[in-house]
Amino acid sequence: MGQSLRGLDTGLLLTPSQLWFLPPCGPVQTPDVGAAPDVLSTQERSWGAALPPLRRGLYCRSRRAMRLSLGAVLDLPPRQVPLHSPPGEPPQLPSGCGWVSLSHAAEALLIAWSPQPVGVDLERCDRRFDARALMLRFFPVAEQRQLAALQDEALRRAVLRSWLCKEAAIKWRQRGLAQELSSWCLDHELGQLSHGVEGIAVQPREGRLEGWCWAAVGPGLEAPGRAPVIWTDSGV
Repeated sequence: MGQSLRGLDTGLLLTPSQLWFLPPCGPVQTPDVGAAPDVLSTQERSWGAALPPLRRGLYCRSRRAMRLSLGAVLDLPPRQVPLHSPPGEPPQLPSGCGWVSLSHAAEALLIAWSPQPVGVDLERCDRRFDARALMLRFFPVAEQRQLAALQDEALRRAVLRSWLCKEAAIKWRQRGLAQELSSWCLDHELGQLSHGVEGIAVQPREGRLEGWCWAAVGPGLEAPGRAPVIWTDSGV
């Protein structure tokens, strides 16, 4: 399902990147994927029907949201969007349609589309975890030195920020979290993310939305006039 810029439709190549945020819509409902008319493909309905109830609700909502969002960019009816998105796998579009990325946290969704590869990550700003243990296990020594003086809440926020940026970068590169996480280093002063093995450096986009933190990585998001985050219908 991979593609190159050469194969991208000319109109889409000039289309700016898009980011969509969907807040939680309350308890995730368990849809009857074989009943009510919907924008999901037949294959997505089949995949959804095989999932446990809670996963089914989130899967169907997220794929419906992607189809509705991408349909506007690709100028297609949502059901005709050529999205390939099995459960547990990164969503993909065929050659000529750009790149898509999805992140979800506690039923909130962040979706990105770009004419170039893109990755996004989303978390609640108040997510609790053992920040120091996570830092010592996964962060390179140079980044640990930057954070050494931080304690408690300040350290938790810094580690969460770093994790968001790194996971977005890993999705942008379509790599695995376990293999790549410790290779990335965030400069917390400059906001630049660098890969210690391959020498890649990127400038993540970061933000907060009503208690949610997010990061996005990709060349299409670093250009002038970069895309705003669209707050979309929470009822999807």
